[in-house]
Amino acid sequence: EYPFGGFLAQSITPKPPPKWQIAAILTIAILAISTSSIWIRFAIAEAEIRGVGFSLVIAAMRLTIAASILVPMRGSGARKAPPNAIGCSVAAGLFLALHFGLWITSLSYTSIVASTTLVTTNPLWVALLGWLWFGEKPTRQLTLGIAIALAGGILISWGGTESAAAATQPWLGNLLALTGSWAVSVYLLLGREAQKRGLSVGGHMAIAHTIAALVLLPLPLAFGMSYGGYRTSVYGYILLMALLPQLVGHTSINWAMRWISPTLVTLTILFEPVGASALGYWFFGEVPAVGVFVGAVVLLVGVAIAVLDARRTSA
Repeated sequence: EYPFGGFLAQSITPKPPPKWQIAAILTIAILAISTSSIWIRFAIAEAEIRGVGFSLVIAAMRLTIAASILVPMRGSGARKAPPNAIGCSVAAGLFLALHFGLWITSLSYTSIVASTTLVTTNPLWVALLGWLWFGEKPTRQLTLGIAIALAGGILISWGGTESAAAATQPWLGNLLALTGSWAVSVYLLLGREAQKRGLSVGGHMAIAHTIAALVLLPLPLAFGMSYGGYRTSVYGYILLMALLPQLVGHTSINWAMRWISPTLVTLTILFEPVGASALGYWFFGEVPAVGVFVGAVVLLVGVAIAVLDARRTSA
């Protein structure tokens, strides 16, 4: 199951919806998620601040808004859950906070296409962590997918960008995005464990988002940042992040997973870098170098091979 949201639109009707409706909702989901990096870039531009401090402001406010919506709707689902399940969700919230702090910061240093491509490799790392934690030995196909994906990541790191403003420190930004993908992979596995131990999806998400928000809220202060004094537009872009990518996008993805193969849903998520890079070109004129595009394609092919194998062997 995808690591974010996905329980606000739980239908009680057992009959599957028509295929066109599923396709339409998945399309909306990918479009919504693809806007995340755009709203972040707009917020950074309006605030005229780059770096870790302001990135933490964005991450903290985004998750706080999401948590304030999720807790009243689904927070009661955690009241009867076993303590060990709640513990997994709390730990998951810590990694969720780490994910957003790292990934949002990456967009101050590298291109949109590189950042979103690297951060959406989490299915690959989930497969690797499953091997290390649960002894799920990778097959030859999975190993091939990992090797191809790593080659793509190297090409992205070497690729550069045709716009100096888009990637001031690409190596740093790429590393932050990749590390953010590792963090969200651990978050996903912890969320799965929380649900296996008796916590509902809604209860888990309410806990994880709350913990992530609480962890992030004081951090900007350590970097000399505050939550006040920005232009109204900055707060508007952060609100859009919470409503569109966080709630509409990830909720729709998890809704779709109830009706079609998780493999298909996971593979559709790989279109996020495509949508994000197209929007980055449209709004910011950001044109990554050819090496970044080639690396992104190679990386996504590797992830697709790994995901298909992991889903097939777990079926």
